[in-house]
Amino acid sequence: MILELDCGNSFIKWRVIAAADASIIAGGIADADEQLLQDLANCHPEVRLVACRMVSVRSEEETSTLCAALHEAFKVGVQVAAPARMLAGVRNGYEDYQRLGMDRWLAILGGFHLANGACLIIDFGTAAKADFVGADGNHLGGYICPGMPLMRSQLRTHTRRIRYDDASAERAMASLTPGTSTVEAVERGCVMMLQGFARSQIDQAKMLWGDDFTVFLTGGDAPLAKSAAPQARTVPDLVFVGLALACPMH
Repeated sequence: MILELDCGNSFIKWRVIAAADASIIAGGIADADEQLLQDLANCHPEVRLVACRMVSVRSEEETSTLCAALHEAFKVGVQVAAPARMLAGVRNGYEDYQRLGMDRWLAILGGFHLANGACLIIDFGTAAKADFVGADGNHLGGYICPGMPLMRSQLRTHTRRIRYDDASAERAMASLTPGTSTVEAVERGCVMMLQGFARSQIDQAKMLWGDDFTVFLTGGDAPLAKSAAPQARTVPDLVFVGLALACPMH
């Protein structure tokens, strides 16, 4: 069984898959290394790890510390995805290819692999990110702006009168009609920003390719933007699709 890890700035997404057919056996989200190790230890007794692959946007020191802890706890080596100029038919479009975030790069690889043609990958995580890949595999670049968590936290932090809890925020998103309270106005406004981002990226893609492209939505807040991109494929684990391409297990 193979452990796959997506180590972001805010949390660690993990899953255990069968080596034979990549079927998902277990998975979850941990907010710290210690919780990840505990969650893995609490997995079904029949889970026996033979390998691990990881994508990390953390510092080299943090990544190395986690790799060492995994090796000590489960006796597995960890293969960490590395930047590449060209991989799986995709050419990295950044002037300095090593500066493209690894989570973006792997989502790009995964999207092109699934689309087998021109594609637009929109990732709604802590930041909202969009990347364009032509039918020839050339990554044309992309856009980054604040995602839902960043927009919400900035408003809460820098506007004194905006104070509300997460439960109120969830209730506020039951509709997108104009808000009649601060929590409704903020939450619905932020959702509409995400949807506007999605629409503008799709407009860009249409200018490039007409209608001959595939749209992928990924990231934790992808469902919030789905109504703005009804033609899109929602693939929550798109980064893991790319991770398997970057770190094949032979």
